[in-house]
Amino acid sequence: MLAVIILIGIAAAAVSISVAHGLASARINAAAGELAAALRTTRTQAIVHGEQRIFQVNTGNGTYRGADQRDVRLPKGLELSVTSATSDQSAGDVARIRFFPDGSSTGGRITLRSGQREWHVNVSWLTGAITLFDTAEHS
Repeated sequence: MLAVIILIGIAAAAVSISVAHGLASARINAAAGELAAALRTTRTQAIVHGEQRIFQVNTGNGTYRGADQRDVRLPKGLELSVTSATSDQSAGDVARIRFFPDGSSTGGRITLRSGQREWHVNVSWLTGAITLFDTAEHS
Protein backbone atom coordinates (compact mmCIF):
# COMPACT_ATOMS: atom_id res chain seq x y z
CA MET A 1 0.00 0.00 0.00
CA LEU A 2 2.85 2.37 0.85
CA ALA A 3 4.45 1.64 -2.53
CA VAL A 4 1.23 2.57 -4.34
CA ILE A 5 1.00 5.85 -2.43
CA ILE A 6 4.63 6.67 -3.29
CA LEU A 7 4.02 5.90 -6.99
CA ILE A 8 0.92 8.11 -7.01
CA GLY A 9 2.97 10.91 -5.39
CA ILE A 10 5.73 10.59 -7.99
CA ALA A 11 3.20 10.59 -10.83
CA ALA A 12 1.45 13.66 -9.42
CA ALA A 13 4.77 15.50 -9.10
CA ALA A 14 5.70 14.67 -12.70
CA VAL A 15 2.34 15.87 -13.99
CA SER A 16 2.51 19.12 -12.01
CA ILE A 17 6.01 19.89 -13.35
CA SER A 18 4.83 19.22 -16.90
CA VAL A 19 1.74 21.41 -16.45
CA ALA A 20 3.79 24.25 -14.94
CA HIS A 21 6.24 24.11 -17.85
CA GLY A 22 3.36 24.09 -20.33
CA LEU A 23 1.74 27.12 -18.68
CA ALA A 24 5.02 29.07 -18.75
CA SER A 25 5.49 28.21 -22.42
CA ALA A 26 1.92 29.25 -23.23
CA ARG A 27 2.40 32.56 -21.39
CA ILE A 28 5.54 33.32 -23.40
CA ASN A 29 3.90 32.29 -26.68
CA ALA A 30 1.06 34.70 -25.87
CA ALA A 31 3.54 37.50 -25.05
CA ALA A 32 5.30 37.00 -28.40
CA GLY A 33 1.96 37.09 -30.21
CA GLU A 34 0.91 40.26 -28.40
CA LEU A 35 4.24 41.92 -29.25
CA ALA A 36 3.76 41.04 -32.94
CA ALA A 37 0.19 42.41 -32.80
CA ALA A 38 1.44 45.67 -31.25
CA LEU A 39 3.97 46.02 -34.08
CA ARG A 40 1.22 45.45 -36.66
CA THR A 41 -0.98 48.05 -34.96
CA THR A 42 1.86 50.58 -35.03
CA ARG A 43 2.40 49.93 -38.76
CA THR A 44 -1.33 50.29 -39.43
CA GLN A 45 -1.44 53.60 -37.54
CA ALA A 46 1.42 54.94 -39.68
CA ILE A 47 -0.48 54.04 -42.86
CA VAL A 48 -3.89 55.31 -41.69
CA HIS A 49 -2.61 58.63 -40.32
CA GLY A 50 -0.02 59.18 -43.05
CA GLU A 51 2.68 59.85 -40.45
CA GLN A 52 5.70 58.01 -39.17
CA ARG A 53 5.04 55.90 -36.06
CA ILE A 54 7.64 54.52 -33.67
CA PHE A 55 7.71 51.18 -31.88
CA GLN A 56 10.09 51.38 -28.93
CA VAL A 57 11.67 48.49 -27.00
CA ASN A 58 13.46 48.82 -23.67
CA THR A 59 15.65 45.74 -23.17
CA GLY A 60 16.72 46.92 -19.71
CA ASN A 61 13.30 46.73 -18.09
CA GLY A 62 11.63 44.31 -20.52
CA THR A 63 8.98 46.67 -21.88
CA TYR A 64 7.78 47.88 -25.26
CA ARG A 65 5.64 50.80 -26.41
CA GLY A 66 3.63 50.87 -29.61
CA ALA A 67 1.14 53.20 -31.23
CA ASP A 68 -1.01 53.46 -28.11
CA GLN A 69 1.94 54.97 -26.18
CA ARG A 70 1.55 52.71 -23.15
CA ASP A 71 4.34 50.56 -21.78
CA VAL A 72 3.73 46.81 -21.89
CA ARG A 73 5.86 44.63 -19.63
CA LEU A 74 6.88 41.17 -20.79
CA PRO A 75 6.55 38.17 -18.45
CA LYS A 76 9.31 37.60 -15.90
CA GLY A 77 12.12 35.26 -16.89
CA LEU A 78 12.02 36.38 -20.51
CA GLU A 79 15.18 37.79 -22.07
CA LEU A 80 14.68 40.46 -24.70
CA SER A 81 17.06 41.63 -27.43
CA VAL A 82 16.64 43.81 -30.50
CA THR A 83 18.49 44.05 -33.79
CA SER A 84 17.57 47.27 -35.59
CA ALA A 85 19.06 50.03 -37.70
CA THR A 86 22.02 51.76 -36.06
CA SER A 87 20.21 55.09 -36.25
CA ASP A 88 17.37 53.60 -34.17
CA GLN A 89 19.52 52.38 -31.28
CA SER A 90 20.31 54.60 -28.35
CA ALA A 91 23.39 54.39 -26.17
CA GLY A 92 21.25 52.79 -23.46
CA ASP A 93 18.77 49.95 -23.50
CA VAL A 94 16.23 51.52 -25.87
CA ALA A 95 15.84 50.54 -29.52
CA ARG A 96 13.24 51.63 -32.05
CA ILE A 97 11.63 50.37 -35.19
CA ARG A 98 10.05 53.13 -37.26
CA PHE A 99 7.08 52.61 -39.60
CA PHE A 100 6.41 54.97 -42.51
CA PRO A 101 3.13 56.05 -44.19
CA ASP A 102 3.74 53.73 -47.16
CA GLY A 103 3.89 50.71 -44.81
CA SER A 104 7.65 50.25 -44.99
CA SER A 105 9.87 50.38 -41.93
CA THR A 106 13.44 50.60 -40.72
CA GLY A 107 13.17 46.86 -40.12
CA GLY A 108 14.61 44.69 -37.40
CA ARG A 109 14.26 41.63 -35.24
CA ILE A 110 13.04 41.35 -31.67
CA THR A 111 14.14 38.15 -29.96
CA LEU A 112 12.41 36.75 -26.90
CA ARG A 113 14.31 34.00 -25.09
CA SER A 114 13.33 31.71 -22.25
CA GLY A 115 15.83 28.99 -21.44
CA GLN A 116 16.60 27.13 -24.65
CA ARG A 117 13.57 28.45 -26.54
CA GLU A 118 13.56 31.55 -28.72
CA TRP A 119 10.88 33.50 -30.52
CA HIS A 120 11.88 35.91 -33.29
CA VAL A 121 9.57 38.72 -34.32
CA ASN A 122 10.88 39.91 -37.67
CA VAL A 123 10.00 43.25 -39.26
CA SER A 124 10.70 43.58 -42.98
CA TRP A 125 12.28 46.91 -43.86
CA LEU A 126 10.85 46.95 -47.40
CA THR A 127 7.24 46.01 -46.72
CA GLY A 128 6.97 46.45 -42.94
CA ALA A 129 5.47 42.96 -42.72
CA ILE A 130 5.71 41.36 -39.27
CA THR A 131 6.33 37.63 -38.89
CA LEU A 132 6.61 35.51 -35.75
CA PHE A 133 9.01 32.57 -35.74
CA ASP A 134 9.18 30.03 -32.89
CA THR A 135 12.52 28.22 -33.11
CA ALA A 136 11.18 25.21 -31.17
CA GLU A 137 8.70 24.47 -33.95
CA HIS A 138 11.45 24.47 -36.58
CA SER A 139 14.18 22.43 -34.94
